[in-house]
Amino acid sequence: MIRLLALVRSTCARHVRPSRHAVIQLLALFALIAAVGAILASSSVRAQIVVRSEAGPVNVAEVARGLETPWALAFLPGGRMLVSERPGRLRIVAADGTLSAPVKNVPAVHAEGQGGLLDVVLGPNFATDRLIYFSFAEPTARGARTAVARAALDVEDLSLQDVKVIFAQRDDPDGRHHWGSRLVFDREGNLFVTLGDRFFLRDRAQELRSHLGKVVRIRPDGSVPPDNPYVKMSRALPEIWSIGHRNLQGAALHPQTGALWAHEHGPQGGDEVNVVKPGLNYGWPMVTYGREYGSGARIGEGSERADIEPPVHYWVPSIAPSGMAFYTGDAFPKWKGSLFVGALRGQLLARLELDGDKIVREERLLTELGIRIRDVRQGPDGKIYLLDESQGRILRLDPP
Repeated sequence: MIRLLALVRSTCARHVRPSRHAVIQLLALFALIAAVGAILASSSVRAQIVVRSEAGPVNVAEVARGLETPWALAFLPGGRMLVSERPGRLRIVAADGTLSAPVKNVPAVHAEGQGGLLDVVLGPNFATDRLIYFSFAEPTARGARTAVARAALDVEDLSLQDVKVIFAQRDDPDGRHHWGSRLVFDREGNLFVTLGDRFFLRDRAQELRSHLGKVVRIRPDGSVPPDNPYVKMSRALPEIWSIGHRNLQGAALHPQTGALWAHEHGPQGGDEVNVVKPGLNYGWPMVTYGREYGSGARIGEGSERADIEPPVHYWVPSIAPSGMAFYTGDAFPKWKGSLFVGALRGQLLARLELDGDKIVREERLLTELGIRIRDVRQGPDGKIYLLDESQGRILRLDPP
């Protein structure tokens, strides 16, 4: 290759007619360059870099690219993946990274600001009923609201069948911000849904007649489990599980206890990780470690109050967390038991070490990549998968 390039340079410099042998060499060079370019452009060959961690070097492999603002990732049988794109599309990603055409029959979404198509998960019995569940900003006559739908996924036809909205917030204001929303099934098959406060209506996070700033818990058909904490309270919405949240964009079940863990955005500072328990108040906007945008003024009454559940971890300044997964795999033995949180503004992957329900230390990974991490999932292969919102990619962390 070097010899051929030198020949090109010398020929061009002399402005002489090349020999037949030189022409053949040049043609071979151009053919080689074209072949290499085709290989690098193909979906089967992906970029891979090595980053540092306390456990040693980690390979970051590109699995797929070409997505538009990817929001959530779910693993299908057979090595395929299901990805939501915020503008309102679902796509199936083949094992070699090839993207499908958009899945048909996805409901219309309010794709404004932070709104659009959000989380997607497989139902507990997907192998037999093919049901998936997804959350989205649903447009209404007055504005929009976070809603959850279920549908049967036809992988071969690339379509959704029997689409049904099983939950929608009572509140549907105009606006572009703070929709939540993550979906997590508990061990009994009930569905947790995290809901944002819609930014300008933050005081409703404390109101039991509003779904804003709440975690709710429903059955797979949208009905209310009889053991929800506010079922017997006439002045409360029965779906509510916990109150006083701002904008929750990460949630996962603890692998040992089965408890719901979630994180939420603070304003200027005050991003929180919480163990979300039934009937508890998590403080927003009365108690927070965050400050008002612009002025930096204190919000509410400070950072602590006796009747408010404190976070198990918080960030000041904000990292803008999104996506969350407990790691239980074998690919990275030194990481087993850690909680992983992606970050948008912080452009990092936080690894949080636990001691029971306490977070005892944090390691910041992938800071050298400069990417907004929207979702974090553990794959069936025990590796960690990320959605890179910045470049529309799926990334995978591999052991060296």
